[in-house]
Order: sequence, then structure tokens, then C-alpha cells
Amino acid sequence: MHALRFRIVWLTVCLLLGSFGPSMALCDTATKPKVADLLVQADNSKTSDHDRFLRLLNELHADSADLSTEQKFYLDYLQAWQNGYQGDYQASTSLIDALIENSGDTILRFRGGLLLVNTLAERSRFDEAFKQLNLLLGELPEISDPDVRAQAFTTAAYLYGEAGQYGLASSYADKLLKDHPAADEISCKITFVKLGALYRDGKFAGIGQQFQNGIDLCLKVGDTLYANGIRFFVASLDVQQKKSGQAIQLLTDHDAEVRRSGYQWQISQFDALLSKAYLDTGHIEQARESALRVIAQSVQDQYAESLSMAYQVLYMIEKGDGNPAAALAYHEQYMKASQRYQDALSSRVLAYQIVQQELLSKKLQIDTLSKQNQILQLQQAFGRKKGEASRLYIVLLLMVVAFIAFWAYRIKRSQLRFMGLARRDGLTGIFNRQHFVTASEQQLQACRKSAREVCLVLIDLDHFKSINDTHGHSVGDRVLRRTVATCQAHLRTSDIFGRLGGEEFGIVLPDCPLEKALGRVELMRLAIASVTADDDVSGICISASFGVASSSNSGYELRQLLIHADEALYGAKRDGRNRVNVSLATHQPSRAV
Repeated sequence: MHALRFRIVWLTVCLLLGSFGPSMALCDTATKPKVADLLVQADNSKTSDHDRFLRLLNELHADSADLSTEQKFYLDYLQAWQNGYQGDYQASTSLIDALIENSGDTILRFRGGLLLVNTLAERSRFDEAFKQLNLLLGELPEISDPDVRAQAFTTAAYLYGEAGQYGLASSYADKLLKDHPAADEISCKITFVKLGALYRDGKFAGIGQQFQNGIDLCLKVGDTLYANGIRFFVASLDVQQKKSGQAIQLLTDHDAEVRRSGYQWQISQFDALLSKAYLDTGHIEQARESALRVIAQSVQDQYAESLSMAYQVLYMIEKGDGNPAAALAYHEQYMKASQRYQDALSSRVLAYQIVQQELLSKKLQIDTLSKQNQILQLQQAFGRKKGEASRLYIVLLLMVVAFIAFWAYRIKRSQLRFMGLARRDGLTGIFNRQHFVTASEQQLQACRKSAREVCLVLIDLDHFKSINDTHGHSVGDRVLRRTVATCQAHLRTSDIFGRLGGEEFGIVLPDCPLEKALGRVELMRLAIASVTADDDVSGICISASFGVASSSNSGYELRQLLIHADEALYGAKRDGRNRVNVSLATHQPSRAV
């Protein structure tokens, strides 16, 4: 699978909010002790025994007349947690906003703020999530409750991991494990977060045993949700390593358990991965059934990662069955879901960088005000020495102005750099899939208006998975970078080059007739095959297959060009690889979709 990422927002963090124990003074002496006990029991059973949690929640709502004002806010917090668990983020946010605004309990407001961070992240509002997190971390020194502090560290570890700050995420995780060495429940959850960061960072050395240790730890405390979350990591790695049979066995063994939990996000991820594994092993009907379940259970189209995988599987099935109209419809949905998912990945990284720049800017403003105050003090102190004081004032003022201008320039340059990075693939430096699609559609529209021919080329490295499996991912990464450099030597500045995922690349060649494009692509193929002599990849045979589609046959719609080029690429693979194949298919009218 290409660039599989895992957003575990409610499983990784939101479930943590309340799993550590409330530690709040909510027991009003005027109410029955049973009510206070029920609140605590419900809070502690959310992930370990969710059915019991729901029973207690219903009982508390029935006895709400016996609750004090703060206990009602506590009940609202528990209900907000359950709403988020079910995917009703709007109802969850409404309850938390009212709690933060009106509750008099500092700890409860703080926990509500942490829950709000996760709700914002799940709704892809990462800039607001990071701002809220920074506010809470600023209040953390005033929080003495160790369990609530642990919640804050866990939230930070997860969110920083989602923003690609894996070192920062691991430091928070390690600090939490050090502060709570004997707390198995906390260790289960933070181990899950740490394993997620390692997995997304591609650090697989020894991770198999770490996965098993994490599963054993979570099962020890009865936390099956987190155990199944780690099992999902294991199955995903199996699929990437072409061990889809093992992945199917692991997922189906625990499928009933996951469905009983009622946790829709995890159910959707299990079904999506099952559909991919079934397709890889030739179980077409099971793959179709699993993919359709993902689409049916999506909550307001929020599970973009699962939907992207499901639509891709359905597209491949219909394509294999020779149903071009259905395949085209599913491919369109796959591209939309994939772009939404890529947008979310880019937005969380960019949101982190923007918030950090805003914090730096605020600090600069404070420093500037401080400098101005110092200038005023100096002006008053040396008022009697007019000549000397005036010169000093002017020099200091010029220094402050230069200082402000310098930092403003630095901040602006950093913001532009971060925006540029959001468009680039982190490994190869060329366009990522999202920006490749955007730039290609703009170029195609421009060429349509001026009736210029455009060609789309899809490139897929042959047997790349075996290179990763045999020589390791570091060698695989060098092969990808060298392949990109080799192709760039044959491209013009007007050509659009992007990494679509894994070892697959796309090139848009504007103002390039098909015959000329085939000649240029053949030179690229020969150049890639000659990379084997390079010191970086010595002893490794490298080749690539190419699929070419032209606007003269396929029209100027990117999705149609991609489908025809993909069909041509598939033909090149089928005919023996290391070759260029051109699509001669003609454009289908849009009403046939």
C-alpha cells in the first residue's frame, strides 16, 4: 500500500480523556454518595467496559435530579465523551463549550479543554487544536493532579506525532512513562501512542516484539480497544509486506470483538484494511463486501482514509471485471477521498508550523514592547543630558527597528518555506499527490483553451517491494531519490512531476505530442535501468514500467487521463515490465459515468 497513515484521534487520545480517573472534588455533601460513586465508576469504565459505562450513563441521566451543579457538569463531560466516541462531534463540542464557560471546577474545565482538542483534530481543524493545546500547556503548571497532567502529556504526544514531530511526541511519551512506571493502564495507552509515532516514522526495527508487548500490556488491564488498535498496526504492516493472509487471519479473529465495541472509527479501519487484504489474496467478493461496509458506515463522510482505501479497492474490482463506467465512478470517488485525506495530513503539519510562528510573533511583540519601555526609561533617566541622551535614544531606536524588521523578515520567510514544504513530498522533494493533482488540472485547462496537446505519464518501479524487503527501507529510499533525479534530467521546467504514492510517480508533459512524449519517456526508461551501476544502489537491478495517455485520445480531464494511463501501465506490467506502453483508448462521454 502507498503511504498508509493512521489517524487514531479518538482511539489514541480522546479515549484517554477520562481513563486516568477524575481526581476532582465533585462530591457534594448534600447529594447521595451513590451518585458521586456512579460518576467515578462511569468515568473509569469508558474503555475497559464500555457496555457498563453506557448502563451507568443512563442511570445517571435518570437520577440527574440528585446531582449537584458541578456533578451535572461532570455528567455533561461524560456525555460529551460518548458523543465523540459515536462520531457526533457537534453535540460533543456544544456540551464541552458550555462546561468550559460555566463550570467552577478547574480540573473539570481542564479535562474538557483536552477533550475539545481531540474533537477539533478529528474535524481537521488542526490550527484551532494546536492553539487550544498551547493554552492548556500554559495552564499545566497550575494543575497538581498527576492523572490529569498525564492526560495533558498524552494529548500533546499524540497531536505532535500527527504533525510529524515524532521526536517531540516521543519525548512526551517517555516523560509520561517515567513519571508513571507502575501504572499499567497509563502504560498501555502511552505505549500505543509511541508505537503509532514509530510506525508512521517508518522505524520498523524490532517493532514486531514491541507490538506484542503492547498488546499483552493492554490485555493485562482489560483494554481491548487499545489492544485492537495495536493489532491494526500489525495487520497493516503485514499487508505492506505482502503477508495479506496473515493480516486477514488477525483481523477476522478480532472482528466480532471490534464490532461489539461500537467504536465506528475502528470498525471502519478494520473493514478498509480487510478489503485491501482480500483483494490482494484474490477473494474478490469478500473484498467488495468489506469495502461497501466502509462506505455504508461512514459518518458524514469523515473517515477519509478508510473511504479512500475502500473506493480504490472497488475501482480495482470493477476495472478487473471489465466495467469501465463503474470503475470510472469509483475512481472519481477514490480521488476525492484521497485528496481529502492528503489535505488533512498536510493541514495538520502546516497548522503546527503556523501556530508556532504565531507564538514566536507574539513573543517578538512582547520583546518589542519591553524594548520600547526600556527606551522610555533611558530617555527619562538621561533627560538632563540632552545631547548625549538624544544620540543614545536614536541609536537604540534604530536598533529596535532593525531588530523588528529582521524578525519580521525571518517569520515571513519561514511561513513561505512551510507553505512550500506542504506542497512537496518529504522524501524526494517533488510535488506530493495533492499538489500534483491541483497543478495538473490547472495546466490541462490552460492547454484545453489553446488546443495544445498534453501527455500524462505514470511510472511504477518494478519489484520495488522486494528491494525494500531484501535491502531495507533506507536503500529503498535512496533508489526512489535516485530515480527522481534521473527523470528530472529529462524534464523541462514546464513539466509537472509528482509522487503519487510509494513507488508510483506521475508526469504531465504540456505542449508535447504523443510521438515526442514516447521518445522522451523511452530515454527516461533507459536512464533508470542504468542506475544499477551507481555506488548508492550497487548490485540492485532497477527498472520501471511506464503508461502514457494523450489528450488527443483521452481528452483534457485529469481523471480520464489517469485511468487510461493506469490501464497502459498495467499492460506494461503484464507484458513483462521495464517497458513503455501507450493507451489508445478514446475519451468516454461524462454521461456514461
